[in-house]
Order: sequence, then C-alpha cells, then structure tokens
Amino acid sequence: MSTGETNLTNFRFPDGFLWGAATSAYQIEGSPLADGAGPSIWQRFSHTPGMMTNGDTGDVACDHYNRYKEDVALLRELGVGAYRFSISWSRILPEGTGRVNQGGLDFYRRLTDELLAAGIKPMATLYHWDLPEALDDRGGWLNRDVADWFAEYASVTFDALGDRIAFWATLNEPWVVVDGGYLHGALAPGHRNLYEAPIATHNLMRAHGRAMRAYRASSAKSPIGIVVNLEPKYPASQSEEDLAANARADAYMNRQYLDPIFRGAYPEEFPDMWGDAWPDFPASDFDEITEKLDFVGINYYLRAVTKADPKVMIERATRVKQPHAIFTETGWEVFPPAMTEVLVWFRDRYGDTPVYVTENGAAFYDPPAALGDVVDDPLRVHYFREHIAAVGRAIERGVDVRGYFAWSLLDNLEWSHGFTKRFGIIHVDFATQKRTMKKSALFYRDVIRGSTIPT
Repeated sequence: MSTGETNLTNFRFPDGFLWGAATSAYQIEGSPLADGAGPSIWQRFSHTPGMMTNGDTGDVACDHYNRYKEDVALLRELGVGAYRFSISWSRILPEGTGRVNQGGLDFYRRLTDELLAAGIKPMATLYHWDLPEALDDRGGWLNRDVADWFAEYASVTFDALGDRIAFWATLNEPWVVVDGGYLHGALAPGHRNLYEAPIATHNLMRAHGRAMRAYRASSAKSPIGIVVNLEPKYPASQSEEDLAANARADAYMNRQYLDPIFRGAYPEEFPDMWGDAWPDFPASDFDEITEKLDFVGINYYLRAVTKADPKVMIERATRVKQPHAIFTETGWEVFPPAMTEVLVWFRDRYGDTPVYVTENGAAFYDPPAALGDVVDDPLRVHYFREHIAAVGRAIERGVDVRGYFAWSLLDNLEWSHGFTKRFGIIHVDFATQKRTMKKSALFYRDVIRGSTIPT
C-alpha cells in the first residue's frame, strides 16, 4: 500500500489553528502523595511486583510537580499556543469524594497561572486513568455510583479553575481504561474479566455525561469535550469473513464510545460480539450520555489491517502485520494516510463537531543521556512531518480540525512499559532530570512559527 506521503509546502493551516503539546499527570508529575494527595490506582499498580517493566513507578517520573516552571519555559520556547495536561483526581479529593485537598488544587492553580503568564492556553483533562485508590476499593468503574463521584470531583475542579482553563476534557481514551484495565489486565486496576468490561464502559459514559451536566450548571464557559483514541481498520481481504471481522473491530475500537454520545446507543454489533456478557442498560442513561459536546479530541497513533480469527474474544479479529512498513518502539505501524481517513470518517459519521488532534506521536529509540545540546531523532521528525501533513489533508477535505497537540512534551513513564519507551520531543535524563531538546522539537517549533510544514 502507498504511504500517501505528499509535499504540502504551499499549504498553510487556518488562522487561529491551535498548536500544542500534551502530557498526563501520573506520567510526568512525580510526588504522587505530596501535599495531602491520596494514592491512585496507578500508585498501587506500579508498586505491585511484576506489573511494571523494571519495577518502574511514577514516584519521581519527570519531577514535573517541582519543575513545572522549567517545563512551562520549554513550552514557551517551542512557541505552543496551548498545553494539554491532566488533573489527578486523588490530589483534589484524596478519598475520591468528600474532603477537598487545597494543596492539590493549589498545584494546578500554580501551573495554570504559569501557563497564562507565558501566553499559553491551558487544556485540562479531568481523567487520564488515575482513579483514586479509595474509590477502586468501592468498586471503581464497576460501581454505578462512580458517575456521582466523578461529577462531584468535576464540580470541585470547575469551581476552582473554571475561570482560567481554556478547554476542558472529561475523559481520556475510555477504550484504553476498559480494555487495558478491566479486560486484559495490562493496566491499572489490572482486572481480567469479560463481564466487567461492558459495565466499566457504560459507567465511564455515564460519568462523562454527568460531568458534562455539572459543567453546564457551573459558571465556567470554556469549550468542553471528550478525548477518544481512534484506530482505522482496514480488512485484510474482501472476503465475507474479513469484512465482518473488520466491522467488529471498528465497532469495538472506534464506535464504542462515540456512538453513545452522538447516536444514543452502542454499536448494533455488540450483543452478538459480547454474548451473555452484554447487559441491558436503562434507556434513560443515554439522556445524560448524549449531552451536547463543544468538541471531540481525537488521539491517533496507528491503523490496523484485520482478518477474521475466531480465537480472539469480542472482535473475533486479529491484526495482520504489514511487510515493508516502519514500526515504532511500541510495535505500532507508521501509516500517516490513516490519520487523514479517520478525521474524515469522524466528520462523515458524526457531523461537523469541531475536532482537535489531542495526541499524536511516536516512541523511537533515544539514548538514556543526551549527547550534546540536541538529541538527533530523524525518525520522529519524519513521523511528525507526515502526520501533520495528514492533518492538513483532512482540513483540505473540509474537516473542522482546530488544533494539533504533539504527544508528548517530555519523555515520561509509559505506563506499564515504565521508562523504556520514549515519546517526548524533549529528552529527559531520568537519572538527573536534565531536559534536552530533540530535533523533533526544533522541527515542531518551525511548524508552529510558520503554521506550515517546512521543507
């Protein structure tokens, strides 16, 4: 298949197009129990023997909790217009509900003030996978009460920061929360249960809707949305079996969390795919889930070529690795044209809701310690060049894409992979916490300055 690479040297992104960088709390902050914070499920998961590569934890990570001013200065040097970060629920409500921890709120106030002083718009994500441990002990995302707990947390945060945050997102990648945390056990809280997964999915959707209503009732008036990861599916052949498998894979990955919001129902394939693990949900739940969004954040990393495989549960489909392709350190195929296609697909299926590319990036090998003033990362430069061009092609095809956020600002804790996968455009020496620009950061800075793709 063609890579679809073309030269967009004459293309300029629209006036006001928002260029940003993204991170998440547990991956970079460190000091997870500082200033009165409570433990999260990732604090427990990372300290459980055998769950993390090399036994890595987020106890220090990038020490952003103490070095946020240095990191905001790096954002300003890059010239970004926005910074997407997540708020740690258990910093704000150490027990998940009830008592508010002002020490946690004060950290995010300081960070937000520093960003605004630098002329950078804050985009805050309420939930990037770090549920308070105290709530997990009460059932976590399996307990219907979690929608009320999340709305309480959201309301506290809206009241404290709503006058300064430029964009809000309720959830980040609910698909990963459920698939990794409740179905396959590779991520916190580490469950492996077919019957739990649909319940967690639905309660995440209910929590999103409840938080949306809490926001509409608050005094905050910035745009608010949700962030989903999408992975375009391509059938390995035109056989009836592969086409059906591809449709199931698409329903599971791409439509599971968008159909309820925009269409008020889960994909029609689900009862057959899940069998007796699929419950009947009250129709009234969708009244909140369908609360109107201001935007959708789309995270794109890879596509999948799929073929039928009855041994795989739910999708009954498996990936077919493509020959002659470039793969990242995480084993993900580099295929920029799929990014254009998924943005067009979203518009065609769900309408003209504004879109932000809230994550896009790649892990390639970088040395543990920087050699010189700049880290040379040509594969990542190429990755960003082609994927930013793919966003440009989607805009040319009429998709209302309003911004792009590089993942990630910093090398960080890549969840259960620990510190072995480097996604940052800024290199972090985890032994010394020294930050060093990579050539991909310098390339991105040039993109931002010209709002075009430099030759």
